[in-house]
Amino acid sequence: MAKRIEAREPAPAVRLPALTDVASLAGVSHMTVSRVINETGPVRAETREKVLAAIEELGYRPNSTARALATGRSRNLGVVALDSTLFGPASTLFGVELAAREAGYGIAIASVSDPRRDAIARAVDSLRRQAVEGVVVIAPHVAAKPALRAAPAGIPLVAVADTDRASIPVVSVDQRDGARQVTEHLLGLGHRTVWHVAGPADWLEARAREQAWRRTLKKHDAEPPPVLRGDWSPRSGYEAGKQLLGERALTAVFVANDQMALGLLRAFSEGGRSVPGEVHVAGFDDVPESAFYPPPLTTVRQDFIEVGRRTFGLLQEQIEGAAAPARSLVPAELVVRESTGA
Repeated sequence: MAKRIEAREPAPAVRLPALTDVASLAGVSHMTVSRVINETGPVRAETREKVLAAIEELGYRPNSTARALATGRSRNLGVVALDSTLFGPASTLFGVELAAREAGYGIAIASVSDPRRDAIARAVDSLRRQAVEGVVVIAPHVAAKPALRAAPAGIPLVAVADTDRASIPVVSVDQRDGARQVTEHLLGLGHRTVWHVAGPADWLEARAREQAWRRTLKKHDAEPPPVLRGDWSPRSGYEAGKQLLGERALTAVFVANDQMALGLLRAFSEGGRSVPGEVHVAGFDDVPESAFYPPPLTTVRQDFIEVGRRTFGLLQEQIEGAAAPARSLVPAELVVRESTGA
């Protein structure tokens, strides 16, 4: 005999607290609550405190659509992110998001795998349709430069990119000074020259680091060796390291990021080249793991939280109608560890 299953009534839906609930608990009108939330009018300090206490007690969250209608502002920003799985772009995105969230802004992200001009333009248009107040473009690729030069008018825009030829404000870590610092550090240890494992040629940061490395060597009358090029991955650094094992005169290597430096250290270890005994190695980025590499890695630290703060600051200036500076450079910091004999 089939077992009879009795139908159960669905559980009642949980009602979220409304603006009127806040008004009732605080003993004020709903218009007063609206003025406190949207900052659209004067409210006495003690009344504001009562409203904020009621919001906290009830766990009330304002309706973003209603708030935008009331204030004419969405308090949402858009971010166009390229290659956000890599440490640098991912950390930049986190820095921007953190700065925006601390200022009470939400973030909408449009990921773009193709950095060409039309792809970035479509991503910006998509974010504009979501009523964002401004857009950040994280644009590390050379192919993104035409898009930045032809940025659309009518919406505040800031780019995180190592370029000074954009028509919009840009923020970046000082890549050239970071590469100069690490190259001069290695030369200062007595090396006749410094080899370089560069990043991909279509990345602005890779180009900037390579140019500064070459310029620094020439400034100190050191001959630049042939450049090896990787793709930011530990595997490409490992392959470069295997090639460099045959260079018996090699004593110092500047690797364009810490992930490739990890692969290079592995290749040197397998090939019997002691670091720092025979060769000094330095990277770039200061990823969290670099202090625990075998040996701990000398590298260049990039302050991505500061990048995010400055990026948001320039965007907020535009949103409020002020003219933002054309470029903001965040200092790079050399971190010396055991891989260069510290």
